[in-house]
Amino acid sequence: MDTQRTLSGTMVDLDGTPAYVATPGGASPGADVRGGLVLIHEIWGLVDHIKDVADRFAAEGYVVIAPDILGATGVTPDVGLELFTLVSSADETTRTAAQPLMRERLAPTNSPEYAEWAVGVLASAVDYLETQPGVEGRIGVAGFCFGGSYAFALAAADARVRAAVPFYGYPPETTSVATIGAAVLALYGTDDERLMRSLPGLTAQMADAGVRFTAQTYESAGHAFFNDTNSISYVPDAAADAFARALAFLHTNVEGAGPADTDGRS
Repeated sequence: MDTQRTLSGTMVDLDGTPAYVATPGGASPGADVRGGLVLIHEIWGLVDHIKDVADRFAAEGYVVIAPDILGATGVTPDVGLELFTLVSSADETTRTAAQPLMRERLAPTNSPEYAEWAVGVLASAVDYLETQPGVEGRIGVAGFCFGGSYAFALAAADARVRAAVPFYGYPPETTSVATIGAAVLALYGTDDERLMRSLPGLTAQMADAGVRFTAQTYESAGHAFFNDTNSISYVPDAAADAFARALAFLHTNVEGAGPADTDGRS
């Protein structure tokens, strides 16, 4: 696992919410920009892993903004990293003992008021991308776990989003998938039992709503298979393939290169 990459983006203030912005390296403003991307973090908040993922998408030509939508609840990046360290510990007793603390810390996110606020912040991130040189309205969203759920929510709430790539996420209960106009590529590990049980129902909902929905699953991968800072869950082959599929999907649906194949590749 490579956890020591140098971050190249900057922090900005997004109407009072901190956000990390990464842009295509070495390009003059607007040059060689393929589009804009809202990137939504996991339940650990805006930790360096998510900033690194933002840099990776930026290196592929996207202006990326990753808002911190947990810091306002008290789950700052430092707190998130502490929780992540406990939950990903090699010691099972430590992992088990951390669960009540996680539930306590994340309790504020369960309210409808929080969900409304968070989607509003994400819509402000879309506003930000629309002002960036070279984006020209070509905007997508990607998110992981908690952020994967909010990728669905933003796509449902904001018609400016052309493509959504939720990694191991499920639409929040307050989200109506019928309002999703974006194409959706959802990525799951087959060992992620809760989400796999829900996937047939989600697929049916998407079909009934007429959403262009593709689900890609990875054998012998579980939840958080993309997180290369987590030695327990990270699956390198699945992560590499998922990133390649995400890029191809964004290329097709954000940049308008043509219809996507059923596996998410252009």
